[in-house]
Amino acid sequence: MQELMEGSKYPKTSWQVWWKLLRPHTLTAAFIPVVIGTALALELGEVNWLLFAAMLIASLLIQSATNMFNEYYDYKRGLDTAESVGIGGAIVREGIDAKFILKLAFIFFASALALGIYICINSSWWIGAVGIISMAAGYFYTGGPYPIAYSPFGELVAGLFMGLIIILIAFYIQTGTITLESILISIPISILCGAILTANNIRDLEGDKRSGRRTIAILLGHHHSIHFLAGMFIVSYLWIIGMILFVSSTPFLLLSFLSISKAVEAVKGFVGKKKPIEMMPAMKATAQTHTSFGFLAAVGLLLGYFI
Repeated sequence: MQELMEGSKYPKTSWQVWWKLLRPHTLTAAFIPVVIGTALALELGEVNWLLFAAMLIASLLIQSATNMFNEYYDYKRGLDTAESVGIGGAIVREGIDAKFILKLAFIFFASALALGIYICINSSWWIGAVGIISMAAGYFYTGGPYPIAYSPFGELVAGLFMGLIIILIAFYIQTGTITLESILISIPISILCGAILTANNIRDLEGDKRSGRRTIAILLGHHHSIHFLAGMFIVSYLWIIGMILFVSSTPFLLLSFLSISKAVEAVKGFVGKKKPIEMMPAMKATAQTHTSFGFLAAVGLLLGYFI
């Protein structure tokens, strides 16, 4: 790392800046699905903790690299300025060399690929193909000539890869199979992961519109986007009830409802707000909803196994 930092514009930048570059509030989107998939796998046998650790670190590396690609390409396209609101902007505000960030992102991808090889050796090489596709989605989310983040499909892609795909991989490498319950539990996590993006796009709606983006928030408008976000929360909580009633999932999954106050806070936090800085608390509450919902669901799965 030290050798790499010598190529950056400001090699002595404080660790807080590098930490912010990783966008830590988004890393739970990689952490939670791995924990849920592994917790569910306990029902079918013992867990290989080395595989769990490899999967967890690989997911965090891919998410971090995706954030760096976001940082780099938002800068290249002129979306980030010194006045931009949000945790991004390490290039425009902190002076970190853009090419260094891009290089670091690819190093993170390479590290995740090495861990992926270990996972494949101990599970299935099909996992490698899925992992490559996931990394490609991470890059093309903001990279390439037609970034996914600039389209109405950002929530769908983010939810698919940071919810369903990670949960199923985490479950499969431990059990060698996919079950109906493993698919169903991934749905609300996928939706809430997409909700983080929706909240971000509501905050950035006006700036994104000027830059030519076509996000769901732009297509729906501010008012209807809030309704859309609220609907995502409602479906996620109702989904848990449906799993308990119709799939015989453990009733301990109801612990996830303890996070509902954060969902309400998120929706209320957007109502009547117009300035991006005013919507930051609502965006934070949305991310906290995903984290607390997922963590409590994982605890519920573990309680269902041990009790």
